[in-house]
Amino acid sequence: MSSTNIENTIGTVLLSEEDIQSRVRELGRELGAEYDGKNPILVNILKGGFIFLADLVRAMDVHCEMDFMVVSSYENRTESSGVVRILSDLGLNIEGRHVLIVEDIVDTGLTLEYIRELLLARNPASLGVVTLLDKYEKRIVKVPIEFTGFRIPNEFVVGYGLDYAQRFRNLPYITVLDEGDLELAESREEETK
Repeated sequence: MSSTNIENTIGTVLLSEEDIQSRVRELGRELGAEYDGKNPILVNILKGGFIFLADLVRAMDVHCEMDFMVVSSYENRTESSGVVRILSDLGLNIEGRHVLIVEDIVDTGLTLEYIRELLLARNPASLGVVTLLDKYEKRIVKVPIEFTGFRIPNEFVVGYGLDYAQRFRNLPYITVLDEGDLELAESREEETK
């Protein structure tokens, strides 16, 4: 897909670039106050959370370390399969450390619950969660989320790191994507090949 037509393939904008950046700066200040002097490890869940993490750490005025996990539960679908697979685990030892999981979106809570249990078994000093998006209506399991950017409706969204089949991550805003949008995007992608 060429960069000249990517924005023509997108549905209804839910959160503008300005809204996102403003809220991420607020979250950075809140997290800076919460973790002042604690040198937390921010555990980012890839791939969707990488843009959020990059903006968030620049908004935090504390020393911190970062590590990454790659997990899969969607596998190119618009609904979570409920089966969580760890594709890449942490490189840092988190025992006795303050850990903050950085998520792009929490919907059913199944993936986050699995990750939390896995990390809690490694005995961190504390374990918190920050998510950019909370799709609360989809929640199946109750999971603690200490910091939330936005609560959103039960819609499939892409942009700002979130994808559909590895596409649309580079949008600077978050938009609702429906089947018609996907069909249009696929037909335009075929035209540019």
